[in-house]
Amino acid sequence: MKTGLIILLVLALGALVANYAMQDNGYVLINFLGYQAEMSVPVLAFLLILAYTGVRLLVHIWRAPRRLGEAAARRRVRKAGERITQGYIEIGQGNFARGEKLLTKGARNSETPLLNYLAAARAAQAQGDTERRDNWLNMASEQEPRALATVLLTRAELQLEDGEADAALRTLQQVLDAAPRNPEALRLQAEILLQRQDWAALEKSLPVLRKLGKLPAATLDEWTVQTWSALLREAGGDRVRGKSLWKSVPRSLRNAPQLIAARATALAAGGDESQAESVLRSALNNQWHDDLVRAYGALETAPAERLKRVEKWLRERPEDALLLLVAARLCLATELWGKARSYYESSVAMAPAPQSWHELGQLLLQLGEQEQAFKAFQQGLTQGQAGPGLPRLTGSPGDGARLGDRAD
Repeated sequence: MKTGLIILLVLALGALVANYAMQDNGYVLINFLGYQAEMSVPVLAFLLILAYTGVRLLVHIWRAPRRLGEAAARRRVRKAGERITQGYIEIGQGNFARGEKLLTKGARNSETPLLNYLAAARAAQAQGDTERRDNWLNMASEQEPRALATVLLTRAELQLEDGEADAALRTLQQVLDAAPRNPEALRLQAEILLQRQDWAALEKSLPVLRKLGKLPAATLDEWTVQTWSALLREAGGDRVRGKSLWKSVPRSLRNAPQLIAARATALAAGGDESQAESVLRSALNNQWHDDLVRAYGALETAPAERLKRVEKWLRERPEDALLLLVAARLCLATELWGKARSYYESSVAMAPAPQSWHELGQLLLQLGEQEQAFKAFQQGLTQGQAGPGLPRLTGSPGDGARLGDRAD
């Protein structure tokens, strides 16, 4: 603007100089509505330049308020951006109160107010103020109604982090009512159902999640195996229910050890111990897994026959601590006390575990070796408390000599 005024001033001075310096500076006559005006060409040029300058000045004055407003707005946006950046820095450094204040102070002048309010909600929760958290989330949805699903998902995440599982499920249901196939809402819902062990509800959600293809296949497989394993265990002695559930298990996952073990447990609970043993034996011959070994040891039928099978496996896996423990328990069931002691001692030598020590201590106590029994109990106590459901031997310590006589 300053350069333009200088140019105009130079032109005007040039016109005046030309008016007096030139011998024939031209003649102009203007006749308009009976009015006449006579002047030289340089004077006309000067007047035109003056008129142009006046018009430009008026336009500039007219636009000045708007330009001032725009400049002020840009200044506000710049300052808001600086506050927002500093707010994120403060939150990143753990200064949640200051970060929240900076983010919300510049939110209305920010180009991304939604992000400001969402970040402020997280900062409020970090300070333990869920009421203020919900206020910021409400303001976020009011500021950007199109992002309602995003705000609700954020609310559900924060509720879940704060241990409000029921509230999180209700929030997620609002999202699913509007968009039944929202992958993030379904994922969060599945995580909550998994935590709450609501297997029946999870069974319905997992196929939808698998079709959407938004979650890693490994995660979905893990959740599916957990769900069907739990459902099979819950079937208990209901043989019809157990068979129906197994038919519904995805074929691609039927070889999962956890599922096979759960199926065998369901078969055994339904009275079909022989089929359960056959299923587990076949699975162990194809793939070795601790879940299958535990399930095999938990069967109650034909302990002598199972002991023969376990001892055959032990020839191939002599250092398998869990298999040694199963062999020891089967020896107890068949009253082979000496063998049981040997297997127990080998098992704790390979992998000391409180439960194994406790069972060995019980056996030694029954054999009358109280000092050795107390040492075993002490070893178990130093490693933790023994688990529930431990096998109990009948008789009294005084029967130790008799039991010792039965040792193979």
